Amino acid sequence: MEQTNASNRLIKGALLLTMAGLIGKILSAAYRIPLQNIAGDLGFYIYQQIYPVLGMALMLSLYGFPVAISKLVSELNDQGVKLTLRSFYIPAFAWLFVICGGIFLLGYTQAGQLAAVMGDEQLTSSLQAAFCVFLLLPFSSLIRGVFQGKGIMEPTAVSQVSEQLVRVFVIIGSAIYAARADNLYQIGIGGALSSILGAAAAACVLFVFWLRNGKVPAGQENIKPGFFAKTIFFYGVFICLNYMLLLFLQLIDALTFVPGLQTAGIGLEEAKTAKGVFDRGQPLIQLGTVLASSLALTLVPSVTKERKEKEPEQVNRYIFGGIKYCLLIAAGATAGLITLFPYVNEVFFQNSKGSSPLQLLMLVILFSSLAITLSSLLQGLGKVVHTAVVVIAALFVKWGLNIGLVPLFDVYGAAAASVITVIFVVGCHLILLHKEYHFINWKRLPWLALFGALSGMTGVLIVLELGMTGIEHRLALLAYLLIIIALGASVYLYLLIRFGAFEQKELELLPFGEVFVKFLPRGRKV
Repeated sequence: MEQTNASNRLIKGALLLTMAGLIGKILSAAYRIPLQNIAGDLGFYIYQQIYPVLGMALMLSLYGFPVAISKLVSELNDQGVKLTLRSFYIPAFAWLFVICGGIFLLGYTQAGQLAAVMGDEQLTSSLQAAFCVFLLLPFSSLIRGVFQGKGIMEPTAVSQVSEQLVRVFVIIGSAIYAARADNLYQIGIGGALSSILGAAAAACVLFVFWLRNGKVPAGQENIKPGFFAKTIFFYGVFICLNYMLLLFLQLIDALTFVPGLQTAGIGLEEAKTAKGVFDRGQPLIQLGTVLASSLALTLVPSVTKERKEKEPEQVNRYIFGGIKYCLLIAAGATAGLITLFPYVNEVFFQNSKGSSPLQLLMLVILFSSLAITLSSLLQGLGKVVHTAVVVIAALFVKWGLNIGLVPLFDVYGAAAASVITVIFVVGCHLILLHKEYHFINWKRLPWLALFGALSGMTGVLIVLELGMTGIEHRLALLAYLLIIIALGASVYLYLLIRFGAFEQKELELLPFGEVFVKFLPRGRKV
């Protein structure tokens, strides 16, 4: 009975953490739309130049270091070792502070050089402020990891949502202030301040939970110092690289986009604005990727190396199902956004500048969703280092492509470079997975149903968007756009079901599953 209760609590905690993560990611993507509306493309460019630094800090504090600490806690609990202040908390905090302090010192002292590489030395103070966030990570990361290691997920979930809410309010407030003061570079400092205050809020929330959890045991336990170093660095950094693919793409764009346009003969101010227009695609890519990979990633915890050896057929079904759901959702989201992008651009970002290259950039949603899902599956199968190496290699691929393509094709070059890079990552992950799951198995994916549903949905969207040409007011345009999106998604799901993309048992698991089953073609109903 006690084991069942613990298991139920763990499942509920994992679901709570997943929901908090989903809310946090949606907030993280959505606030950048009003930010661009307030600050314009130039202000948005300034924020996006420092965002990769802030995003990496957030990823380390939410996924990297807490996972490493929770692993340490779990191992010590299994050994019956108590988590004392001197034996565990101080050494773990010290290692976290060494890593985060090292990143801060390197980033803060080299911020001027980094800004020079970006082609805009006015970003120096914003970058210095952004690297200050790393000094707060050890506090929240340690307590999150301890709670997660004990199977208590509520503190992490509450602190995560609290952190994002504080960040959103502060950055929007900073943008309003900077726009009114006619000093847009204050947005960079405001963005860094929002992350610092968000991290501080998370630490306060976690500290309250920690105090309520009881006293820390006194005494000295025999824990070797090397026990901390390898786990914190390996799990804290390497596993986190899986979640940083999109951030790395943005980092390379921040470093090379403006200099590349200047090489092509475009002036600095025009290049900055062009980068701001290009960055309009980032929140949409993030939202699309989150939605497409979330359902698929629910199957990932069931894919482990141990289970693969004991139940290979069951694990193979999880692998196939994860990729199938990811592909269907990501393909639909990508095709829909490409079709409607000029209107999406106008509704969310005030005008339709840059719509053509951004339509090309939307292909990143499809391949980044697949890359993240495949990477998570591979990590479950024990290939943590392999996936990290692929992501690091992708950095160099993107860098090389940007240097070659941006001066020749400007914004189109940057978009093409991002798409090619995520295709490269998907290809590498498929090769790595080949040993565990043969290429030939992907033939069973419902390709014909997918192409048929995409064609039908795209046709409907093209016809429906003709009604948007006479609408001028943005709110009316938004209302009509949301109706079109809902109709397009309904048509897409209906056609997928009619063309046999799903089995009856798959549909029965969905809300209103009994209704969806009625649309199945003959021969598919059991």
